[in-house]
Amino acid sequence: MKKSKILMVLAGLFLGSLFFFPIWKITLIAPQYPEPLGLNIHINRLSDGVQFYDVNNIDLLNHYIGMAHLPSKENVIKGNVEPLLEFIIFPIVVSVMSVLALIVGFIGKPKLYLIWLIIMVILGIAGLYDFYRWLFIYGHNLDLNAILKITDPVTGLPMGYQPPFFGYKKILNFEVYSFPAIGAYLMASSMLLSFLAFFISKKEIKN
Repeated sequence: MKKSKILMVLAGLFLGSLFFFPIWKITLIAPQYPEPLGLNIHINRLSDGVQFYDVNNIDLLNHYIGMAHLPSKENVIKGNVEPLLEFIIFPIVVSVMSVLALIVGFIGKPKLYLIWLIIMVILGIAGLYDFYRWLFIYGHNLDLNAILKITDPVTGLPMGYQPPFFGYKKILNFEVYSFPAIGAYLMASSMLLSFLAFFISKKEIKN
């Protein structure tokens, strides 16, 4: 099999690995917690980041200041929150794009490699925007009857608790870090592999 085909097939396998690894991780550090709290975001669920019950503990803290319940499996089962639409759509998109990568790899046409890459770039940008939008809504759509109410000293309005989209942010006495997890790097690697497959396939045709 040609190198370009192998690279494209690997791109599909790398993308398919998102079913096993988180794509983003949010970590909270505070004096009252000896160990940090972590939240792993997968394409279809949330999982504990550092310790067992992290998702549950973060959910309790957030609800205390008026934030909506996290869309965890437990909260969905209890009826505390509606299932997150993205957790339904993303697995379908990843499955379709993974299978397409394998098909395109076996077909071996450079143009198809490029088309697959362009679609992935568009989907990636859309996914990042959706993530930012979710963080904004989650951090600003607060319950006015929350136990703890803190107003912004400038506006006098209830303080927002939007986690950082990327990097570091201080929220009350918590230091919050938000960075891509291994799944995001695997997805980026799949796009890089498809680009290399396109580039190498051009040389293979000339030879």
